[in-house]
Amino acid sequence: MSVKVAPSILAADFANLQSEVQMLNQSEADFIHVDIMDGIFVPNISFGIPVVEAIKRHAEKPLDVHLMIQHPDQYLQAFRDAGAQIISVHIEACPHLHRTIQAIHSLGAKAGVAINPHTPVEALSEILKDIDLVCMMSVNPGFGGQKFIENTYHKVRKLKEMILDSGSRAEIEIDGGVNSENASKLIELGADILVAGSFVFKSNKPLKTISELKG
Repeated sequence: MSVKVAPSILAADFANLQSEVQMLNQSEADFIHVDIMDGIFVPNISFGIPVVEAIKRHAEKPLDVHLMIQHPDQYLQAFRDAGAQIISVHIEACPHLHRTIQAIHSLGAKAGVAINPHTPVEALSEILKDIDLVCMMSVNPGFGGQKFIENTYHKVRKLKEMILDSGSRAEIEIDGGVNSENASKLIELGADILVAGSFVFKSNKPLKTISELKG
C-alpha cells in the first residue's frame, strides 16, 4: 500500500484558491492539509474558520486540519462544522489532552496529536491507543518552506516501535520539509502520511509531484 499524501494548502496561491483546490481534487492526494496558526502558539497567523469553509465548498478530498493554536478546545466544534474530518491538536498546547481527544471523537472527527521537533515521542505513550494520527513536525511550526530536521528519522523509527508495541492503530504523519530526497526514507521507517506544501505548490507539475511522492 502506497503512502498517503496531504498537500498543505498554506503553500497555495490564495488569489486562486478555488483553482488550487480543484487541482488537488484531480490529483492522487489523499487529504488536504490545512494549517491553522494563531500568532500566539506559533509566530505566524494563517487563516481561520471562514477560509476552511471556503476550501470545503470546493474540496473533494477530506480536510486534515492542524490546529497550531492555544486553547484549541474552544474551536473544535467550529472547525468540525467548517468541514474538518481530521483534527490535530498540539500536545504542547493541551494540558488535558485525553479530554480534548475525547471531544474531537465526540464530534465525529478523527483525532490527531501533533508534536514539535523538541518534544520526545515518549510523551505520547499514555495517549497513543486513543488517537488516529500523530502529526510529527519535521520543522519548527509557524512558517512554510523550512529545511527538514534530520533527527526526525530517529523519532519516526522510535514512534513506529511504540505504535506496534502498544497495539495502537495511529498513523504517522510527517509535516515539514518533505520532498523527493527524504520521502522514501521516511516511508521505509514507518511514515504513513506525508504533508508537502512548497514542494507541491511550487512544482511546475504538481499533479506529477504528488504522484511521485506516493511512490
